[in-house]
Amino acid sequence: MIKPHYPHPLIAREGWPFLAASVALALVASFWSPGWSVPLWVIALFVLQFFRDPPRTGSSELRAVLAPADGRIVVVQEAWDPYAQRNALKISVFMNVFNVHSNRSPVDGEVLGVEYFAGKFFNAALDKASLENERNAMVLRTPAGHIVTAVQVAGLVAKRILCYAKTGDILSRGQRYGFIRFGSRVDVYLPPGSRPRVAIGDKVSATTTVLADLPEAIS
Repeated sequence: MIKPHYPHPLIAREGWPFLAASVALALVASFWSPGWSVPLWVIALFVLQFFRDPPRTGSSELRAVLAPADGRIVVVQEAWDPYAQRNALKISVFMNVFNVHSNRSPVDGEVLGVEYFAGKFFNAALDKASLENERNAMVLRTPAGHIVTAVQVAGLVAKRILCYAKTGDILSRGQRYGFIRFGSRVDVYLPPGSRPRVAIGDKVSATTTVLADLPEAIS
């Protein structure tokens, strides 16, 4: 089992300002009127659960592609990868507001490119969200030469995509590389011949769940 590098606490650093502000407001309200503070404490608890970011372990199988995020599988189909310009197997993970929103690399690989696209904010569960919503695409090349694309897609209420990977970086499977605030989706495009190990409707956990196996031969 792999144990990804985890250089941060159990609460995502992206959530610290939101958590601090919500707790501060709840504390002030508690001194002023304990009864009126209850909704603010509920909001603080919601912010806490949204930005939780537990460490994960995953498969060490050489050809395993790991889930890049927590959520539910909404797409498993052949599709055109517009970022690597090739036919691919597309697997999409939809995250609701109760899922962990930290994004992790699905494979070991070198980052060949990262590209941001401004867009709309449709419900991330919809197919059109893949190409019309705000998104950030990262193309990776594995040590065996396979090309894998991971695309962070903003959702209906998501307002910021964060990606820390840069061209030339070397990522490990399960390594944290980004975050999407408040609802989102991640699309993974895999080489033709990849074998899916999930189906539409399955619930998956980042790093822990194997999405697919890469083909033995490079196509």
